[in-house]
Amino acid sequence: MSGKSSLAGRSLVDGAAFGPLLYADVGLSFWGGVDPFSGEVIDRHHPLSGQCLAGRVLAIPSGRGSCTGSSVMMELISNGHAPAALVLAEADEILTLGVLVARTLFERSLPVLCIGKEAFGALRGKAFARVDDTHLSLFDSVPDDTTSEPLSDVPTTDSATPIELTEHDRALLDGSYGKAAQVAMQIVLRMAQLQGAGQLIDITQAHIDGCIYTGPASLRFAQQLVEWGAKVRVPTTLNSISVDQRRWRELGIDPALGVPASALGDAYMAMGAQLSFTCAPYLLDSAPKAGEQIVWAESNAVVYANSVLGARTLKYPDYLDICIALTGRAPLIGCHLESQRKARLHVELPPLANLDDAFYPLLGYHIGALAGSRIPLVSGLEQQHPDHDDLKAFGAAFATTSAAPLFHIAGVTPEALNPEQVVDGPLPVIKISLQDLRLSWQELNSARDPKVDVVSLGNPHFSLSEFAHLARLCQGRQRHPEVVLAITCGRAILEQARAAGHIAVLEAFGATLVSDTCWCMLGEPVIPPAARNLMTNSGKYAHYAPGLVGRKVHFASLAECVDAACSATASGRLPLWLQTTASLENPAHV
Repeated sequence: MSGKSSLAGRSLVDGAAFGPLLYADVGLSFWGGVDPFSGEVIDRHHPLSGQCLAGRVLAIPSGRGSCTGSSVMMELISNGHAPAALVLAEADEILTLGVLVARTLFERSLPVLCIGKEAFGALRGKAFARVDDTHLSLFDSVPDDTTSEPLSDVPTTDSATPIELTEHDRALLDGSYGKAAQVAMQIVLRMAQLQGAGQLIDITQAHIDGCIYTGPASLRFAQQLVEWGAKVRVPTTLNSISVDQRRWRELGIDPALGVPASALGDAYMAMGAQLSFTCAPYLLDSAPKAGEQIVWAESNAVVYANSVLGARTLKYPDYLDICIALTGRAPLIGCHLESQRKARLHVELPPLANLDDAFYPLLGYHIGALAGSRIPLVSGLEQQHPDHDDLKAFGAAFATTSAAPLFHIAGVTPEALNPEQVVDGPLPVIKISLQDLRLSWQELNSARDPKVDVVSLGNPHFSLSEFAHLARLCQGRQRHPEVVLAITCGRAILEQARAAGHIAVLEAFGATLVSDTCWCMLGEPVIPPAARNLMTNSGKYAHYAPGLVGRKVHFASLAECVDAACSATASGRLPLWLQTTASLENPAHV
């Protein structure tokens, strides 16, 4: 008889399942962290790297990183490579939404159970687990009977939240506006219940991340909505898609990807979305104003909108984004509420000097991992005056390692110009030393061979000011013939950069320009098959690339990237701000 223990929690998606327990105490981004076709964990920085999720009860504290995790979850369920069940320490809307959409569209599902942070540690070291709606049974070895059994002596915590509906909400729900709007409203209400929202709010615009092609299920979902007559009710922009829609054949992309990925973008435009195809919608003229209630997906865009623009959005999962765009209604919860935008952690920086543009993505990457799902207040940058490109790079890397949709930087970001405004009571404090940042630098620099084959720029998409900076660095120089330097950007910024003369300089240098898509979706042949090492100034891509494309990475400043493009060699130099002898004690982790 195997040792057995039982726990209870909140059922996010009901169901029963049994399997070997796969446990980690670190959150996992399914996009860029899990192969949607095999279920293998491909995040090479994660403790579960190389493990296969299929048929196992996956226990992680929460998701993190990309909003596209819901799409990957739906693909895994549809192709039979999903976990048997998902057990979480805290509720995760991104992964849960992927399960709910798979249930709606494919009539296939898996149980999702949230047991709380305190109980979660009890899973460590257990070999097998059974989920039965709100109950979790743990075993040291295979039990004699793996079927479900009632556990009535264990209290449950699940409860439904009543939601106030307007007449318009009810009309959407009863099908008066068509099948697509009806199904979308059903999904919005189910997520609102799980989130504990008591009412819905009107939103002014949406940014859709679900246009990224993760496999046949993602295309089937969008085309089904089109067949049901879906039309967006608010101005809606589209994230990067998986190919350059105008040039994918010219770039040598396999039609097996190019055709469905392009069709997916067309499907969302058929619903009334704008042809924007950018992961940086905050660079468009339609960027929201402070206080505006919006629904954006794409993790870096969400963080930038909340933190730098002062708009109001959650980190919306793929597919919930389009459901809200089709209804114009979103749950009033989280960062839509002023009270939920307060800092929950204070991060103090050491003395800093001689900063370059590599500092901000590295800092964002490091703080994101420390913060987890907590909103941080960062102090120590008051005299550094980071610009919008610095904050873009910080936010993208922060969103890669954190589940939080917002950060505050004292004296810099709009809601923290007076830091006391984002503090509501005493905060736990973490002090970062330069040695801590050095360790994160080493983590992002996974390449050991100094050779550089590809220089990757534009994750997130390049801004006009970044193009200007790069053009100055490339002026009068020539890329090494064995190095590919490629830049991804949105169509609107590309045309602005062309009009400003920056593109002519970069084309003379030998750069490749790719629009519509982003590095998280690019692979061979844009990355030559023989290429071994990439170089980037993006903390986000330095994290994801080893898993997504199987290459090692050199991470450094934009100037170092251009030097490497000319020499085909990474210098390996530490930036001046990491070479300084100034340091603090190791951080006090709270």
